[in-house]
Amino acid sequence: MVARTMSNIKLLQTLRGFNKTYFTVADLEKILELERDSLYVTLNRLVKAGVLIKLRRGVYQPEFQSLELEKVANEIYYPSYLSFESALSRYGILSQIPYTLTFATTKRSKKLTLSGREVGYRQLKKDYFFAYTIKEGIYIAEPEKAILDQLYMMSKGKGESDISEWSLVGLKKNRFLRYSKKFPRTVQDNAKKLTTNFGKYVTTLGEKEQF
Repeated sequence: MVARTMSNIKLLQTLRGFNKTYFTVADLEKILELERDSLYVTLNRLVKAGVLIKLRRGVYQPEFQSLELEKVANEIYYPSYLSFESALSRYGILSQIPYTLTFATTKRSKKLTLSGREVGYRQLKKDYFFAYTIKEGIYIAEPEKAILDQLYMMSKGKGESDISEWSLVGLKKNRFLRYSKKFPRTVQDNAKKLTTNFGKYVTTLGEKEQF
């Protein structure tokens, strides 16, 4: 069998050649050419040796990829893009780094854990699934869209954020208002109210915004 003769280094070289961020049990079954019972024993050995990192049940990552969790989370539940608190934090709109990675998806909402990190997927209607780009191999909402996604979830009582602590510097007002028109009236109204603070740190206004 391949697994009995292939060294750990050779295995890592082989996995690198696939240019994948993660491998499923089915992927590794084909690569190692093992039956399932023998495969699980081998996978456990490779995890203990540090060759593979177990992200969750049935999902593994080669050690050389340094836990690219955002990229894996983006790919493992497709279509999706990083948004909400996670994108707001990445853009500096939120000063805190949220513990949970949050993505928008057109599929049903879902939560899972990858290598001890919580990942949440929040369902958006297809009409609201737009204005995202790819950065460092990850699909992510544009900053204006990430704000609108968050406002939308907050309007439905499915998300929380202290808007008084948002930094709204460097945002494009016209783009923001244009995107907002695709959302329900409540979101449009809240978005219009928020634009009065563009270019400012909201905390300098002296009181919290209440939507």
